[in-house]
Amino acid sequence: MSTSKLRRQIAYHAARLMYERQESEYYRAKMKAARQICRDRVKPVDLPSNAEIRDEVQSMARLIEGEKRVDNLREMRLEALRIMRILANFKPRLIGSVMTGHIRKGSDIDIHIFSDSLESVRCALETEAIAHDVEHKRVQKHGEERVFTHLHLQQRFPIELTMYAGDLTHYGFKSSITGKRIERCSIRELEMFLEEEYPNISIEDELLESENQIDRFLHYEMLLLPLEETKQNSKYHPEGDALYHSLQVFEAARFELPYDEEFLLAALLHDVGKAIDPYDHVQAGLEALAETITERTAWLIQNHMLAHSVIDGTIGAKAHRRLKENESYEELVLLCQCDEAGRQIGVAVPEVEESLDYIRQLSQECGDY
Repeated sequence: MSTSKLRRQIAYHAARLMYERQESEYYRAKMKAARQICRDRVKPVDLPSNAEIRDEVQSMARLIEGEKRVDNLREMRLEALRIMRILANFKPRLIGSVMTGHIRKGSDIDIHIFSDSLESVRCALETEAIAHDVEHKRVQKHGEERVFTHLHLQQRFPIELTMYAGDLTHYGFKSSITGKRIERCSIRELEMFLEEEYPNISIEDELLESENQIDRFLHYEMLLLPLEETKQNSKYHPEGDALYHSLQVFEAARFELPYDEEFLLAALLHDVGKAIDPYDHVQAGLEALAETITERTAWLIQNHMLAHSVIDGTIGAKAHRRLKENESYEELVLLCQCDEAGRQIGVAVPEVEESLDYIRQLSQECGDY
């Protein structure tokens, strides 16, 4: 096999590993790809550069994701600008794939911020009610350990803030992909870039519309939390409150169909109406969820009570036939089985935030980035 052909094959397989999120680092991806393709020791000249692998990843993204990738890139850049304006006091700089345009399914927004006070940054985020987690990552480089501070924001798109000392604003960071000075832009530079890249854009109108959009996961959380104070008939629900029950049902559903977002949402949210109107909790829940769920999720929630009569054999022939006409009938029966399984005493369940984070990540990776 010629050197150029082997190099291209390794680049392709490494890109596939990274696109499918089996690997997150270029070096590990290229070495694993090399071992898969040939058993003999690979010469350094046969290994593709990080830039070559990145280009292959982009080719896959364009082929698989089509126009949706272009639309999401535009939305991610606007979201980056919104967050950067909130953090303007910390000299934010947009970097990474959203800056260069090399995004793919699952990409996040990478922003550098500069401050000597983590608490000041957190205060700015909390003022805007932006939930976030802090990570201190230890990295060994050239025999020296360095600690990097990252803040992870779960907004419409996942965002990672990397914090550096305040006096490093103008430091020339190098790209791990190209080895050259990293591409980045300030708030004003990003505004100018957006106006040039998207001539018909109205930045202020777009940002205002974005701010007015409801974060559906925060909405779900607001509906779920009151269920902890919602007691149930102990004859049918010996496990206790409606939240504990809902989290049990979610866990059972995740075991059955871990990658079906619509089904998992139906499992987690099927009883949110109990804290609103216990006499008609199904309709109350559907009205509260409104347009934040899909038609399929709504159908599963709407019919989950009727499905119990399918399980116990008391449903009428006409009603049963109507349910079976829907392509999600099998998932409806499975939801009912999960509903019945979620009535155990003392079993461990995830927290509400953990459950929603799982679905949010699933949505980002499988649907909306």
